Amino acid sequence: MDSNTSVSKVGNRDSGYLFEFRNDGVYLTVFESLEPGIQFELSDMRQILNEFSVDDYNLELLARLVREQSGIPTKISDSFVVPQNYKSDEHKGSTDIQLTTDELNENRDYGGIFVDVSRDKLEVTVRFDIRDNQAIPTVEMIKEALAIKNIVFGLDEEAIKEAAQTGRITKVAFGVPPENGLDAQIVKKYDLSITGRPVADEYDRVDYKNLNIFILAKRGQVLAERIPHTLGKPGTNVHGAPIRQKPGKPKPVPAGKNTVIKDENFVVADIDGQIVDSGNKISVDPHLDIRGDVGMATGNIDFVGGVTVNGNVQLGFELKATGDIEIKGMISGGDVIGRNIIVNGGVQGMHRGKVRAENDFQATFAENADIEAGGNVIISDVSMHSTIRAGHTLIVEGKKGLVNGGYLAAGEEIRAVNIGNASNVVTRLAVGVNPMLQKQYQTVLKEYNDAKKRLDQVTKMVNTLGKLDISQLPPDKAERFNALIRSQFPLAGIVERNERLLKELDAELQKMKRGKIRVKDTLYPGARLSINSIMKNVQVEEKCCTQYVEDDFIKIGPY
Repeated sequence: MDSNTSVSKVGNRDSGYLFEFRNDGVYLTVFESLEPGIQFELSDMRQILNEFSVDDYNLELLARLVREQSGIPTKISDSFVVPQNYKSDEHKGSTDIQLTTDELNENRDYGGIFVDVSRDKLEVTVRFDIRDNQAIPTVEMIKEALAIKNIVFGLDEEAIKEAAQTGRITKVAFGVPPENGLDAQIVKKYDLSITGRPVADEYDRVDYKNLNIFILAKRGQVLAERIPHTLGKPGTNVHGAPIRQKPGKPKPVPAGKNTVIKDENFVVADIDGQIVDSGNKISVDPHLDIRGDVGMATGNIDFVGGVTVNGNVQLGFELKATGDIEIKGMISGGDVIGRNIIVNGGVQGMHRGKVRAENDFQATFAENADIEAGGNVIISDVSMHSTIRAGHTLIVEGKKGLVNGGYLAAGEEIRAVNIGNASNVVTRLAVGVNPMLQKQYQTVLKEYNDAKKRLDQVTKMVNTLGKLDISQLPPDKAERFNALIRSQFPLAGIVERNERLLKELDAELQKMKRGKIRVKDTLYPGARLSINSIMKNVQVEEKCCTQYVEDDFIKIGPY
């Protein structure tokens, strides 16, 4: 017999693979996938090999064939064992079998017996050719006819008896159909359909500034779960041969950028950010890109990561981000909080909006604005009647470089082209004290004073009550006394921690560089200067100068 002759085959092009069990061994062909995604998994193929008792194959070779999809038959084993009564897919078809009593070597007076097998080999029907003066075949005759045609599985004894009694066409055997596997499913743990729906409070009042435009994720949050495909269960035909089931289709875990796969089936966010669902992949984006304005269309924004706004931040709306913020338009009365903030336009505070940058802030102009930055503030054109605080340097130099009215403070230096105007508008400037450190110092000092005052009160009460015999007090009062004693420890911890922090902040404030105010063109009368807590009211115009402190006096040097 030719060595290329197949004893049995499993699979086809639609399945994506074909196992050929030939006389000289086992051959595998993996076809190129015509559909996106994976069509089967390695575990499916290994199960087939196990069914044919193939255990000497090379797993690395098997994996390589699956990966390459060459379409070329490749020998992977020398031996196999075909399962008992196994019927290859290529041999499946319809069988209509006719038996007569002659063929059964029975008396023709018993009539003819016809055995019909369904195309899928899951049902067997018997019918009879009974002529005049002929008896209906007996149960034994029907069973013998079935046995000769190898009908060995799923016999229905009651149906056979009924056929023998009535002579009617009767279904007498039933195979078990296979249970096909279920396709893998991806269950998403978020709902993108809620975007754009305003939040309602407990009284069903709608907040149209909180529109849920963006679905956010926290690091470690489960975003999706894959429910793996199942292989299903094989069936058995009426000949006792197994019927292969169709395995469910697998799906890859849709882990995208900034996510990780845990326990093989879970997509977990690896960073804080916005959930981005492309259909095939689920990612977390640490940057948010807003096409238009922050306003009625978006509601307030509170984002973990960086944000780019291609429009403006409108009056009454908030934009908060833990990362950097770039606004390509203006801030028009809105509140903006971020790490570094760049505004390509300017800030129109309208005496309402506040801007807070953890590090640096940059804009073209500021008008009636309230701006605060832990690092540097750069205004390239004009500052009009604004309150601006910078931890290090505040610079207003550019096309005009004008500071007119308002209050400007910086830890180290203020630089501008012109400060004030010919109308002697009051413009206040302070340098030499980091306003951020100063504010933190005042906050810590208040917390320290409150905790120390409370600790002193508790200590006095404990000392007074300590003179009493606690065992004589009612249980509720004894418990209150013990709670009072326990409250001393956290209060003492707060006091000790704040004392240490106040010393550190005070040392930082003392180490501040000597402040300077530098004016490239004109410093007008009406300007009120504070340099290292030394005050000066400017009385006459001063040109191209640097204001600094020496020997507790403000002196004037060249720019």
